[in-house]
Amino acid sequence: MSYGERSFYLFFYCVIGLILFSSALVAGANCTCDHEELTHNSKSVTLRYKLGAIAVILVASALGVSLPIVGKNFLALHPESEIFFLIKSFAAGVILSTGFIHILPDAFKDLTNPCLSEKPWRNFPFTGLFAMVGALGSLMIDAYATGYYRRMHFGEAAPSDTTDKENGGAHAGHVHLHSHATHGHAHGSGPPEGLSELDRIRYKVTSQVLEMGIVVHSVIIGLSLGTSQSIDYIKSLMAALCFHQFFEGVGLAGCIVQASFKSASTLCMALFFSLTTPVGIAIGIGLSMSNVYKNNSPTALIIQGLLNSVAAGILIYMALVDLLAQDFMSPKLQTNTRLFFGVNLTLLLGAGFMAVLAYWA
Repeated sequence: MSYGERSFYLFFYCVIGLILFSSALVAGANCTCDHEELTHNSKSVTLRYKLGAIAVILVASALGVSLPIVGKNFLALHPESEIFFLIKSFAAGVILSTGFIHILPDAFKDLTNPCLSEKPWRNFPFTGLFAMVGALGSLMIDAYATGYYRRMHFGEAAPSDTTDKENGGAHAGHVHLHSHATHGHAHGSGPPEGLSELDRIRYKVTSQVLEMGIVVHSVIIGLSLGTSQSIDYIKSLMAALCFHQFFEGVGLAGCIVQASFKSASTLCMALFFSLTTPVGIAIGIGLSMSNVYKNNSPTALIIQGLLNSVAAGILIYMALVDLLAQDFMSPKLQTNTRLFFGVNLTLLLGAGFMAVLAYWA
């Protein structure tokens, strides 16, 4: 199966999941409790803000995901440049903070809501359980997909056999010893860009799993904005979404560039990322206009809480293991004190700025 086909199937399954998710929310919308939003504005007024949010968030997402893709043609923003490492570290901090500070608390709030029955929802930490499921699921998908790509490129040969192969023995033997902790050992060899074929495989897997986690959260937060009738909530959420969609796009596109996807696959993944939140908002607008959707219906709270928990686990795993560990353990950072200090600083700045936004949204 080619990389383009894998991207297509990823797109297909996510769309199916989006449809099922929306259908489940509508099906459960008739069952509500007495806890409502404190502030309500007329639908005609909030609709203008929602349509504006679609346009602004779409532009912010597109700019963020396009920056590394276009920037690879410029020396200063090349994937092996110091500036690229700094920007990617800042974006990883944004993604990590999004998982810990924005998504997990929302999931806890949903799954401990008074609208839900005490048993089992408030008697067991389902949020932590499903966050762990998201992280472990990411690890398993990560490992399986990497193994699939590795077998596709290097075959089933054992390390002792591959070392005897002409013009490929040393590299093939190295493949079986490669891990997250030693990821950077391949840098400086292989293709002119400084990345080995296995490095590219890792980035292919990372970018696809990372996009899957971002998509889950983006759909949920888009629905939340689209169904809200509070202008203050819409304004604050729109500002926060523009910020983190931009830098999530930068982090995702950084992996896409390093993975060297074909142009069609790159465009598909970038377009899908850019459209996900606006599509979620549009679906939310449709549900709110139908007068059947309620944010506080038990079914909606359970689905939102569980999916937010899984998304948080995925983003936390990807940020720590596949974005930060890969770069922080590479010889390029380990042997460059100034760059290492800069990457640490931008990581803290990205996480800090995203954490501050939690005060408003």
